[in-house]
Amino acid sequence: MADENQELRKAGLKVTLPRVKILQMLESSEDHHMSAEDVYKALMEAGDDVGLATVYRVLTQFESAGLVVRHNFDGGHSVFEISRGEHHDHMVCLDSGRVIEFHNEEIEQLQQRIADEHGYELEDHSLVLYVKPKKS
Repeated sequence: MADENQELRKAGLKVTLPRVKILQMLESSEDHHMSAEDVYKALMEAGDDVGLATVYRVLTQFESAGLVVRHNFDGGHSVFEISRGEHHDHMVCLDSGRVIEFHNEEIEQLQQRIADEHGYELEDHSLVLYVKPKKS
């Protein structure tokens, strides 16, 4: 818990029990991409009494403080992940809603080359592939 307290203070946030619990949940979850509802359900299953409105508010505060990144996918699907400062792209399974991270240097170089060819400097980008499992 000391690590979470330090992270919150470093981000300029007051250390509160709901913030610590939500940060712990995001850091310890096997699924690196969680919706506010996922966080809420996991907290309830763990016996923590944190309301859904509090989860939304805290996640928004974490996003503003740079602790988490929010990804808004098609269909209004928003998920949060701990901000680790490493760039990666995403695939979203249309059947399960699962979010898969990937990094591909060829794609990164191609995007840079396209920006260069059009006379621009690439500042940032977001690539999301919407996928379905292959049928055998």
